[in-house]
Amino acid sequence: MSTQRKGILAAGNFIVDHVKIIDRYPQQDMLANIVSESQSNGGGPYNVLKDLAAMKVGFPLAACGLVGDDEDGRWIREDCATHGIDIAQLHRTAECATSYTDAMTVQGNGRRTFFHQRGANALFDEIHCNFAGCDARLFHLGYLMLLDRLDSFDECGQTRAAILLARAKAAGLETSVDAVSTEHPGFRAIALSALPFTDHLVINEVEASRVLETTLGAHDAAALLFAAQNLLAAGVQRSVTIHTEYGAVAVTREGEQGTQPSLKLPDGFSKGATGAGDAFAAGLLYSLHEGWPLQSRLLLAVTTAAASLADPSPSAGVLPVSECLALGERFGFGGFGQAA
Repeated sequence: MSTQRKGILAAGNFIVDHVKIIDRYPQQDMLANIVSESQSNGGGPYNVLKDLAAMKVGFPLAACGLVGDDEDGRWIREDCATHGIDIAQLHRTAECATSYTDAMTVQGNGRRTFFHQRGANALFDEIHCNFAGCDARLFHLGYLMLLDRLDSFDECGQTRAAILLARAKAAGLETSVDAVSTEHPGFRAIALSALPFTDHLVINEVEASRVLETTLGAHDAAALLFAAQNLLAAGVQRSVTIHTEYGAVAVTREGEQGTQPSLKLPDGFSKGATGAGDAFAAGLLYSLHEGWPLQSRLLLAVTTAAASLADPSPSAGVLPVSECLALGERFGFGGFGQAA
């Protein structure tokens, strides 16, 4: 990785999340009560950039995406600018509205369900990213399976996301990719097209299962490590990290591997898991940018994810790097490693 490069450029989904805390998740045709609601950032790159800003990272952050020429789009651009995120490549379109998600979070357990309007993100394409003069060290793309244009295949059988990632690598950036947990019928094919142009893959066990056409247990670190090795063999260039609510594993092209349990948080600490996976990614990206060793990367990733749980919105709970790490010292770590 070039020592001259500095910063993270994050591209893809920029969403307004309408976060609603509900008393319970209802059966179909039944009623649940909304206890409280708020508006926040949503979508992988947006969440990651807001998390990194909250972590006080000290290097440049830049956004690349597409929003509507509407109130929500203006809110996103103003929010990014307020948090020191460069919005020069956060484009506007009059063709459709800004993407939004209704995130329903159950008050008692933090479990969440999403109802998503794809909006302007469906039109985001590789032509919206300009790497000329870009000095960023890392290019983070998310989410595969939720970017209609980028998920589409060209006449040569390659996704436009793969083309974009190849362009980023040719421009000298290291690439990082995340996906969304969905039943997308083309999940495996879309992912496999992007993997050869992905330096660092960071996904959860559900997404890894979709790519590999298997079923991975969230507790089973050995199976997750084996899956990560298989994803390396499928084309990922440098590292694969798979995270679950119980912990994370990672492997590298050089043969390193690591396992890290999640924090043992007390009852009542978690106010909602919305954005926890993106907070994990933010911790991982920070430590990749700074050249930390593998086990330290996993430690920061799980502690950053834990910090995010303290608030129902994706990023408001995230703390500076040292304070995220201090949560691990404060609470310790749970069990992780055996099949459930």
